[in-house]
Amino acid sequence: MSNQDLQLLEKLASARQTFLKEIGRSIIGQSDILDHILIALICKGHTLLVGVPGLAKTLMIKSMAELLDVNFSRIQFTPDLMPSDITGTEVIEEDLNTGKRNFRFFKGPIFGNIILADEINRTPPKTQAALLEAMQEHRVTTAGTSYVLEEPFFVLATQNPIEQEGTYPLPEAQLDRFMFNIKIDYPSRSEEIAIVRATTAGSEPVLQKVISRADLISYQELVRRVPVADNVIEFAVDLVSATRPVNENSPDFIKEWIEWGAGPRASQYLVLGAKAKAILDGRPTPDISDIKAMVLPVLRHRILTNFTAEADGLSTDDILLKLLENK
Repeated sequence: MSNQDLQLLEKLASARQTFLKEIGRSIIGQSDILDHILIALICKGHTLLVGVPGLAKTLMIKSMAELLDVNFSRIQFTPDLMPSDITGTEVIEEDLNTGKRNFRFFKGPIFGNIILADEINRTPPKTQAALLEAMQEHRVTTAGTSYVLEEPFFVLATQNPIEQEGTYPLPEAQLDRFMFNIKIDYPSRSEEIAIVRATTAGSEPVLQKVISRADLISYQELVRRVPVADNVIEFAVDLVSATRPVNENSPDFIKEWIEWGAGPRASQYLVLGAKAKAILDGRPTPDISDIKAMVLPVLRHRILTNFTAEADGLSTDDILLKLLENK
């Protein structure tokens, strides 16, 4: 890495500490979750937050957006939401001077930097698909015209895992566009006491912006320049390949419990996430331990278990942890 990159690395490590300290005024605990969101943000990767109601998923995303000097949009997904409610719509306007009528495109809430897709599984696949092009290509096409989305562009979606009535499971193709699938657990007893004390006492804290748009884009570019040793990349590829039951070198339990394994995008995100984790820790290059730290959030939504695994009471996390033990 160049001297300029090393200086930027130190600046990023310092910005991370300031970010966590400032957001800690609004969010109590959940430091690992916040770290993963920050990793995804500087990797230009989208994130799906899964947790039961009341765990501050929405507050966490809104608080994070307040710390960044970017535009924030919230989309509340409901069964009657239409694709045009997300991307925008064309309206006929009449010129009062000439009497001519023209179509004018009014941009929807997708035209922001940080997009909160709240309860994304509450809308039908037709509307969910409105996000696909934006998430992958960072652009929106409507009426034959493409509109490029302003960088940085980052989708944070929330999902309730326990309520099935009136919900629509995300298509596998859309799930694969999320870099991370992060599960949010209940807080500890001490954290819950602190949460109740803080939220029932007085006014909400006003958060200060700590990362500018220009700095955020610089950090995203820095991640791509971080060097990675060949053995680290090979470990990531071999690990993802081992999740595929069609691979003759996969462990027997993978062939027994997995219907479909992860694709190459998982390998890419493992390496990108490891690079981001390293520089956020102030290290110039990642190692194999960084790859292992990314396995659950990157892979848990990219492998599909079969009936045998369900009958044995095994989750994707259980199988992935067993796979790590064999590596």
